[in-house]
Amino acid sequence: MPEVTFYVLESSSQQERFLFACRLIEKAYRTGQFGYVLTDSDVQSQAIDDLLWTFRAGSFIPHQRHNGDPPALQNMFLVGSKPAPDPWHKLVINLSAQYPENYHQAERIFEILDNSEATKEPGRLRYRQYQQNGCVIATHKIS
Repeated sequence: MPEVTFYVLESSSQQERFLFACRLIEKAYRTGQFGYVLTDSDVQSQAIDDLLWTFRAGSFIPHQRHNGDPPALQNMFLVGSKPAPDPWHKLVINLSAQYPENYHQAERIFEILDNSEATKEPGRLRYRQYQQNGCVIATHKIS
């Protein structure tokens, strides 16, 4: 079962949520990890893709949008709304409102919620699902 970490931001800004995701992705990349950023839509995937290029001057995180085809390189983050392909499902950063498909194959899942009901309510449902499935869950409030 994966370790699931919920990050709950005080802000209700989607932009702040996405920026936090970029910082978390950068931290994972610096420790040699790669994974999948699960989004709700192509529009959200494009927003994360754009932000990964610009969120911090001097930062470089190899990534690409996932359209269903296998990526050319292994050592990068994928961003998309489709289920994570092998081996990117080991680390999943969930920005979607959905419970990750094949969650049981993940080693780590990061759930990032802002303080809006639009993200908190689906987040509560996912929390219960993880709990019912026996996942180890941690929650961090971010100010």
